[in-house]
Amino acid sequence: MTILKSLLTISGFWAGLGLATMAASAASTTYPLTIDNCGAKVTFQKAPERVIGLGQNSAEVLLLLGLKDKMVGTAFWPSKVLPELAEANAKVKLLTVEFPTFESLLSQSPDFVAAALPSLMGPSSKVAKREDFEKVGVSTYLSPSTCLSTAAVKDQYGSRGELWNMDLLYREIDELSQIFNIPDRGQALIADFKAREAALRSSVSRDGKPLSYVFWFSSQSPSSDAYLGGKNSASGFIADLLGGRNAITAEAEWPTLGWESIIAANPDVIVVANLDRNRWELDKPEAKIRFLTTDPAVSQLPAVKNKAIVVMDGQAMNPTIRTIYGAEQVAGQLKALGLLK
Repeated sequence: MTILKSLLTISGFWAGLGLATMAASAASTTYPLTIDNCGAKVTFQKAPERVIGLGQNSAEVLLLLGLKDKMVGTAFWPSKVLPELAEANAKVKLLTVEFPTFESLLSQSPDFVAAALPSLMGPSSKVAKREDFEKVGVSTYLSPSTCLSTAAVKDQYGSRGELWNMDLLYREIDELSQIFNIPDRGQALIADFKAREAALRSSVSRDGKPLSYVFWFSSQSPSSDAYLGGKNSASGFIADLLGGRNAITAEAEWPTLGWESIIAANPDVIVVANLDRNRWELDKPEAKIRFLTTDPAVSQLPAVKNKAIVVMDGQAMNPTIRTIYGAEQVAGQLKALGLLK
């Protein structure tokens, strides 16, 4: 994969003579460094030395930036680590694939915690709040992609008034690379993602019918409401990137809808998430597909009858580095089905 080439390139120049050439392309960090992050000002006197990646995206960004030797732990993994990061990740302590306790995080004596979701470090988080870390002298960073208002919806994930885009991810990579004074690594990673985003957008013909999508993350049971990617979420971005639209119009980041509402939305394509966590039976894509094709009402949807069901990494439905991977997965399957040119 292209991202793997970038990772190898980063490791190579950092270890060899290429460092001198690349260092001139981006300014080194001047400390103290203050970053405005999700409404909080965070100041760093030096690069952190003991880091926790709290949430899969934060952990994978840190690994892609070549920071494994500074990482003392990770937690909360909906999916397995990217294959090209498996070797590096194996050297980092896994605290839990689910929600960790605050005590388990502090037991690693971190000086910095980067979190992927407000449910892990937001105002209503059951793990810890930012002020909890501040009280014990631990600096924090929350992904800009997930800094959402909860005023319109009463859940911790909030709502998004505008379509998410990769600029927020690029900001996250850039700011983390500033914090650790590795600006060239950050810019190399951003350049790789920008190239992949542009290539994918240009590879999709705009002449065909714009497809409407439903992105189904999971459900507790077949009779429960489904967790779906909201209108302006990363899922909506994928639909837009592929020249289509999200059939779900709710601005909540993760709306839960009954199947009557989903049937009424009548999507052209149903994207089902593949999750490795196995919290619920419907985390598995085969369980989702079995439900879609056997439920008396849902099986009558044109998308189901037309076999317009594709599988995507569930983590890609979160606004993360995985999102572009998910878009590539969906595009490949739809092109094979002849639904996307």
